[in-house]
Amino acid sequence: MGHGARVLIDRLRMRKDNVKALGQHFLNNEEILDETMRLAEISPDDHVIEIGPGPGVLTERLLESGCALTSIEIDTEVCEFLRDNFPTLDLIEGDALQVNWPKANKVVANIPYQISSPLIDIITRNHSIEYVVLLVQEEFAERLVVEWESDRGSLGMCTMLDWDCTFEMRVGPHCFTPSPQVHSRLVTMRRKDSPANSKLAKLLIRQGFAERRKKLRNTLSKAPKRIARVSGWHAKAYRDAMQSIDWDLLEERPEDLDIEDWLDLARLLEDARQAMG
Repeated sequence: MGHGARVLIDRLRMRKDNVKALGQHFLNNEEILDETMRLAEISPDDHVIEIGPGPGVLTERLLESGCALTSIEIDTEVCEFLRDNFPTLDLIEGDALQVNWPKANKVVANIPYQISSPLIDIITRNHSIEYVVLLVQEEFAERLVVEWESDRGSLGMCTMLDWDCTFEMRVGPHCFTPSPQVHSRLVTMRRKDSPANSKLAKLLIRQGFAERRKKLRNTLSKAPKRIARVSGWHAKAYRDAMQSIDWDLLEERPEDLDIEDWLDLARLLEDARQAMG
């Protein structure tokens, strides 16, 4: 039997006076930890990455599951604490946005709120990762999952091209030390096969939402900066293809389009490019 969440948090607070200085709120609720582990579907064959372990409340559960675990922590004092309490832990001291991640098939973490967006970008670009369980700020979860039309944005729309994202348990502020001023939410992400033209669709989505109040005919008239990274495309080919298509939804704003609309636009452009040779 492990130490438990509150014991680990208290031990860390004895070492580090200002827990808020870590920029993270530590989960202190055992029921939420139980649900996290249930959702994570851990097996001994899994290699899991944990971001921002803090006092190790989730780390302890993951180690007990028997999986291979690598935790990434930026704070030196916290790393010393983790080494003392979990001597067998594979711990990387550094910024999760900068260090090289080992090859792993899952990410399970209570991630620091302030780096949620760039972490999702890293996770989604890591092709070895197949399944993710995250505890995030509820507002961020809404943008990631895109449950409603009002939540549409480049983050969620691009992510859903490659991942099935699902709302899970809602978590109140009282479940954390120190308590945040917002609710949090468990979310799961499961990788799926990408549809045709998804790379082009992502560039269109990002460019469209960069100026979300403008009509798409204006925002998409210029070639995306990274268009040459999509096989067969370059700036002139994009401009020629865009000028050749007749698509009513170019008169709309980006939030008016669903994911199938963006894929239709990418298909129309690809067909136009191929027709022009």
